[in-house]
Formats: sequence, structure tokens, C-alpha cells
Amino acid sequence: MTAPALDIRGLHVRYGDVTALDGCSLTVESGRVTGLIGMNGSGKSTLFKAVMGAVKADAGEVAVHGGDPAAARAASRVAYVPQSEDIDRDFPVSVRDVVTMGRYGRMGFTRRATARDRAAVDEALARVDLTELADRQIGQLSGGQRKRAFVARAIAQEASLLLLDEPFAGVDKRSEATIVTLLRDLAADGRAVLVSTHDLHALPALADDAALLLRRILFHGPVSEAMAPANLVRAFGVDVAGGAA
Repeated sequence: MTAPALDIRGLHVRYGDVTALDGCSLTVESGRVTGLIGMNGSGKSTLFKAVMGAVKADAGEVAVHGGDPAAARAASRVAYVPQSEDIDRDFPVSVRDVVTMGRYGRMGFTRRATARDRAAVDEALARVDLTELADRQIGQLSGGQRKRAFVARAIAQEASLLLLDEPFAGVDKRSEATIVTLLRDLAADGRAVLVSTHDLHALPALADDAALLLRRILFHGPVSEAMAPANLVRAFGVDVAGGAA
């Protein structure tokens, strides 16, 4: 049997006295978009950072395609779009430069772009509808356009597992629709996509399945079942009609 793209088992992460993840287990399969749902502070960003090696787990295991996640990251098999990017908006770097960064892991030490690298960047820019803005300074883009640029960077990386932390936060409807369509296309191409979002209304069009997180996975299955009031009450403490739990 083929190993899942991402397999998290019994993950525990603490920040001092605060427990961020408490025995979290989740499997993400190739060819699917999995929505990661939870309130602020539920552990979504910590989960992504643990997979990326940015935080150290106190216990538990993470496997990418059945192997060591560090090796998968080194081989550019995992792409990560964080919730916010720390960039100097005045720094003279273009949109194309940002997207090209996604190819660095494939360029070797010289970081000299080949024809294949340039083609991958051009394709990624086209898929997020930023070709005409490719030479614009990154700080001149709107919030939604910048988010699309960072998604394009992940696409250019040609990773088999994509992690996106709240990619729709603060973006315009056009950018949201572009990203949703793109993630669906990437899954159709065989990639595995794990995306966290607060937008429950967009979830059915976005995801094949959904995982509800509150320090551990409370439910993982069909989107329709994840959005059942009883499950949302467990994750958010309120029902979808707005009543308090």
C-alpha cells in the first residue's frame, strides 16, 4: 500500500506551561484537499510548524510519504505557505523573484536558474493570474495579490505536499476564488493539500474532507459531517446558527 502523503501520530507540543497540541493524529492522502478547521489558538499553526521542523515536538511522530520529514523538506517535497509573511515591503524584490525562491531547493548552491526553473516560475505565475505583475516590486501588490504570489512560490517548488495556513485571511474574493480553484487543480494532479481556514461557507467547494482541531483532532471525515452542528460545537463552542454552546 502507498504511504499517505502526511501521517501525524500522537503529536504533543508545549510552549512552556501551555499545551498547543495534545496527542494530535492526522492522515492526509495524495490527490485530496483536507481542510483544517479550528478556532484561534486551537493549534493549527503549531501543527504546520511541527511538520516543517520549526517547532520541536515533545512526543509523537510525523512522516511524509512514509519517510523522514526533514529529508522530504530537503528534497523540496513539502511546500509551506504561512499565515503571514515577514517581508520588507520596501525591499527591491520583484514578484518573479519571490516565486523563483520556490526553486532554490532544486538549483543547488549556485542558485542559477535553468530553463526548467524559469518555465516552472512562469507556469506558477500564470496559474495565480500574476503574469502581468511579475516584474512589479512585491510591496506594491495588494494583500490578495501578495498571497497569490506566495502560493505561486509553493507551486513553483513542485512539492507533492502543500501546507497552507489561512491562505484566505485578508484576501479579496477574486484571490480567494483563484486560490480555491488552484488547490482543487493541484489535488487533481495528485498533490496532497492541507489548508487551514476560518471560512466554513467556502469549505464544501474547497475540501474533499475536513479535520476539526482543538489541540487534538476531534473529527476527520466528510465535509458535510464535519459541519454538523454537534461537531462544530465541540470545535468552536458555538453552533452554526450562532447559539452559544
